[in-house]
Amino acid sequence: MTQNDSDVLLEDLQELIGHRFSDKQLLHNALMHRSYVNENPHLHLTDNERLEFLGDAALDLAVSHLLIERFPHYDEGKLSRLRAGIVNEKQLALLATELELGAALHLGKGEDLSGGRSKPSLLANAYEAVLAAIYLDGGLKTLIKIVEMHFSRFLSEDEDLPQALDKDYKTRLQEVVQSREKTVPHYRLEAEEGPDHNKRFRVSVWLKDQLLALGSGPTKKSAQQKAAGRALRLLESDIEDA
Repeated sequence: MTQNDSDVLLEDLQELIGHRFSDKQLLHNALMHRSYVNENPHLHLTDNERLEFLGDAALDLAVSHLLIERFPHYDEGKLSRLRAGIVNEKQLALLATELELGAALHLGKGEDLSGGRSKPSLLANAYEAVLAAIYLDGGLKTLIKIVEMHFSRFLSEDEDLPQALDKDYKTRLQEVVQSREKTVPHYRLEAEEGPDHNKRFRVSVWLKDQLLALGSGPTKKSAQQKAAGRALRLLESDIEDA
C-alpha cells in the first residue's frame, strides 16, 4: 500500500466512522496490527494493542451510559445482559466490516495472506482501538455520540433487542422490506477485484428497481451484509423523517 493509498483510505474511513480526527496519528496507530510492527522493526512503530485495551473499557462505558439513558426502567441484570449482547466479538466485527476497517489495517504479509482482514477477532479488536483513538482525540462526549450512531439499531425502545441482536443485517433488511413493501430486496454482484488472496467484492442491494445501497468486502457475504446495513440505516432514516 502506497502512502497516497493509505491517506485516501484514512480519509474515507473518517467519513464512514463519522469523526474527523484532529490528530490523525491516533487513527493511524489504531490500525497498526502487531504483525506489521514485528515485520518492520526499522520503522519503530507502535501496535494498536494499548489502544484496544483502552477502547474495550471506553466502549463498555459508552454503551452502559446509553442503555441507562434509553431504558430507565431496566434493572442492573437486564442492562448487563443487553450490554453483553451488544458488546461482543460478533457485533463489533460486523460494525468493523461495515466501516471497512479491514481494508485500512496495516498487517504483516503472513497475516494478510491468511485472511486477516476478515478475521472477526482481529476486526473487533481494531474497532475497539479506533474507539479509543476517538476518545483520545475528541473526549468522552464525542465517543458517546459516535457509539450512539454506530449502535443506534440496538437502542430503540420500539425494538425487541434480544431478538434483534440475533439477526444479521440481511435478515433484518428482508423483514423490514417485507413488512413495508410486501416484497424482498435483491442483491447484485457489481465487481470482483484483486488477487485470490486479497479479493474485494462490490455488491448492490435493490428494492424493485430502486438502488438502496452499495457495499464492498473480502467475500460476497460480507459485501452483502455491508450493503444491507447501509440500506437499513437509509430506511430507518426515512421512517424517522416521515
